Amino acid sequence: MGMHGLPPGLTNPPAPLPAESDETQAVVERGAPGTLVLVFVFLVAFIVYYFVNWNLLTFLVATRRREIAALAALAAILAITTGWWALALWPTPSDAPDWLLTAKTVCFGVAPNGLPDGSGWVALLLQPAIMLGMLLFIWGDATAAGLRAVAQGVWGRFSLGGLALLFCVGVGAAGVRVANAASAAGTDYSVTGGKLPDTYPRLDRVAPALALTDQLGNVVNLEQWHGRPVVVTFAFGHCKTVCPVVVHDVRQARQRLSEAAPVMLVVTLDPWRDVPSRLPTIAGLWNMSGEEFVLSGAVDEVEATLDAWNIPRSRDLATGDITHPRLVYLIDRDGKIAYATNAGVDAIVDLVTRL
Repeated sequence: MGMHGLPPGLTNPPAPLPAESDETQAVVERGAPGTLVLVFVFLVAFIVYYFVNWNLLTFLVATRRREIAALAALAAILAITTGWWALALWPTPSDAPDWLLTAKTVCFGVAPNGLPDGSGWVALLLQPAIMLGMLLFIWGDATAAGLRAVAQGVWGRFSLGGLALLFCVGVGAAGVRVANAASAAGTDYSVTGGKLPDTYPRLDRVAPALALTDQLGNVVNLEQWHGRPVVVTFAFGHCKTVCPVVVHDVRQARQRLSEAAPVMLVVTLDPWRDVPSRLPTIAGLWNMSGEEFVLSGAVDEVEATLDAWNIPRSRDLATGDITHPRLVYLIDRDGKIAYATNAGVDAIVDLVTRL
């Protein structure tokens, strides 16, 4: 679909994402998954091998149960921590099930760059520290004695060295993932600028029909908000660049407007993946609440709605990603499109006050 037919009066006519955005999106989504897989697989392999090795079995028979329990607890902490960090940092695939997205959101939160938010990082760092601290407090001597006994044998030293190497590789992989995400997030998709000029053009045209399903399972249409200002924008759940910024800007504008805040409608650009059953997860990722709704429906219904609203977009059939500009429509109390803008929070607030 070509980029054409854009509404007049935009402060900066929207254009497709910068050329580097596809690469940026790929970096954010791929991260360093191969390395993380190897770390996890080899760690599990070492643990399994460690517990079936004949020398280890001999050691287990010869030592006390307390030391065995301490080493088993240490191995469990290592395995749990590896899985915990892999879940938090692993880029979410396009076909990820709802339970995985929900688990990541509940456990770690999700920042716009796909990494954990502040509380998520606290959990990631405190979880292994607390478990290890408890182990050392309760069984510190037994753990040390067990490790010394294991290190006396060649295979034991080999296993401990391998685990240490895997730990270093895992830390390096996590660093690469964070650095890649931070680099991708370095591209600034926000739009600055304060109050718009008084001559900013008002469109005053009837808004096209809109009847799609929201995250609560209800059918939403513009008629039900007659007499209220409404902000309509467009995004999709797997977007890590423009969409989170646009949604954030509209939500910030609503917060500034307080009691005069308009209703917020976000129409998906990706009905193939943003099916109605996934809308609650997407709304959670975007921290939507109150009169803030994300809308989807059958593919043909959503596509017809996007065409009616004259939304330029282009879908990559290989990845499913959508190239699109940021675009926000402001609907007045009579159901007419009063303004269209691709600007940020200040401009949205300014235009809402003119409705």
